[in-house]
Amino acid sequence: MNGLSAHLPAIPVIIPLLASPLVVLLRQRGLAWAAATASSLFCFAVAITLVAAVRESGVQAYAVGSWAAPFGIELIVDQFSALLLLIVTGASSFALLIAPRFGSGVPDDRQYLFYTAWLLALAGLSGIVVSGDAFNIFVFMEISSLATYILIAGGPNRQALAAVFRYLIMGTIGATFYLIGVGYIYMMTGTLNLADMEALIQDVSDLRPVLVAGGFITVGLALKAAVFPLHIWLPNAYAHAPHAVTAFIAACSTKVFLYVLFRFDFLVFQGNLPGHIEQFSAFMMPLAIIAVLFGSAIALAQKDLKFLLAYSSVAQIGYIMLGASLVSVSGLTAGILHMFNHALAKGALFLAVACIGTALGVLSLDKLSGAARRMPWTFAAFVVAGLSLIGIPGTAGFVSKWYLVLAALELGVMGALLIVPVLIGSVMAVIYIWKVVEAAYFGNAGETVVRAEAPWWMVTVLWAAVLLNVWFGLQPGLPLELAREAAALLLEGQ
Repeated sequence: MNGLSAHLPAIPVIIPLLASPLVVLLRQRGLAWAAATASSLFCFAVAITLVAAVRESGVQAYAVGSWAAPFGIELIVDQFSALLLLIVTGASSFALLIAPRFGSGVPDDRQYLFYTAWLLALAGLSGIVVSGDAFNIFVFMEISSLATYILIAGGPNRQALAAVFRYLIMGTIGATFYLIGVGYIYMMTGTLNLADMEALIQDVSDLRPVLVAGGFITVGLALKAAVFPLHIWLPNAYAHAPHAVTAFIAACSTKVFLYVLFRFDFLVFQGNLPGHIEQFSAFMMPLAIIAVLFGSAIALAQKDLKFLLAYSSVAQIGYIMLGASLVSVSGLTAGILHMFNHALAKGALFLAVACIGTALGVLSLDKLSGAARRMPWTFAAFVVAGLSLIGIPGTAGFVSKWYLVLAALELGVMGALLIVPVLIGSVMAVIYIWKVVEAAYFGNAGETVVRAEAPWWMVTVLWAAVLLNVWFGLQPGLPLELAREAAALLLEGQ
C-alpha cells in the first residue's frame, strides 16, 4: 500500500477522534449532526474499501508511529475485523441519518455534546476491532463505554439514568475482569501484542496464571457482550436510550465484544491451554441454548416494543454463541455470519421503532392498534425486517440460521438435538413478531384513520436497511466469504 491507502486501518479511529472536538467547536445542533454524520459515512466508505483490500491482498497491518510490533502498537484488519468494522461504521451511519430529530431528553443547546459522545463511541468501537494489542483494546473499550453511557443517558425519561447506572456497574466489572486477565498474561509473557502473546504462551512452564487469565477474560468479555446469564444490563439500556442510539448499539456493540472474546478464546488460548476449547464448548453450548429459549420466551411476554426487541437480542446472541460452541469451521462460520445478519435485521427493526416513536410517540403494543393503517410504509418495513429476524428464506437471517443447522448436523445425533432449540426459538420469534403485526394491522384504529408517517428521510433510511436484509438474503456471498475465512483463521490460524 502507498499514499493514503497505507493509513486506511487507522482512519476509522482517527477521523471520529479528530471530528469530536470539531463538533464541540461548532456547537450549533444542525452543524454538529452534519459533522458527525459526514465523519461516520466517511468511515463507512473506508470500511468498505478495507473489505475490498482484505479480499484482494489479505491482512492489512499498520504500525503506529512506524514502530514495528510487538514493541510498537499495531493495527490489524483481517477478514474478521473487516466484517466487524463494516457492521460498526454501517450501524453508526444509518442511525445518524435518522438522528436529526433525536438526542431526546437533551436540550438543543447541548446537542453538540450528544454528537461528540457519539463520535467517541464510534472511535472506541472501531479501535477495539482494529487493535492488535490487548491493552489498547482496553483503552478503546473504556472510550466507547464511557461515551455510550452518555448516549443512553440522553433518553427521554429518568429511567434512562437507572439503566445507565446498571450498565455502568456491569460494564466496569467486565472491563476490570478483562484487565486483570490481561495483567496475568503480561506477567507470564511480557507482551501485550496478541500475536506475540499467542506465541510466547507456548513457552510458559507454569500455566496456572494463564488459566486464571482465561477465566477472567472470558467472563469479563461475556459480560460486556451480554452473553446469558450476564445480560441483565441490556434490556433496560436498549429500551430507555434514545431511539437512534438503540439502533446504533443494538446492531454492533455486543458483536464487538464477542469479536474480542473469540479472538482470545480461539487464537490466544486454544492451542496453548490444554482442554480450554473443550471447556469453552461445554460451558457455552448449554448457556447458548438457554439464551435462545429464555430470551425468546421473555420477549413473548413484553408489551413494550423496545423491550420485546431487546430480549430478542439476548436470544440472537445465543444463536451466535451456539455456532461458536460447536468449535468447527462451519459452526464458527454460522456464528460469525449471524453477527452480520443479526446486525442487519435488528438495526432495521430499531430504525422502524425510531420512525414509530417519532410519528406516534408511543411504543406500547396496546396503543399501536391499527397503526399500520396510519404508517403503512414503516410497518411494511418492520414486517420485512421481522421476517429476517425469524429466518424466512429470501432474507439475511435465513442464511445464517441455515448454516447453523448444517453445522449442527455435522455432529450426528447430538447435532440433530441441537436443531430443536434453534427451531423452537424461530417459532417463538414468529409469535412475538406476529404480536406486533396483529396489533398494528388488525387492531381497531377507530373510525377515522389519519396518515402519520415519519419524515420521508427516516422512512428512506429505514427501507435502505430493510432492502439490505433482502439483498444479503439473496446474495450472501460477501459476508459468507468473510465469515468462512474468519472462522478458518480462528480455528486453524490460516
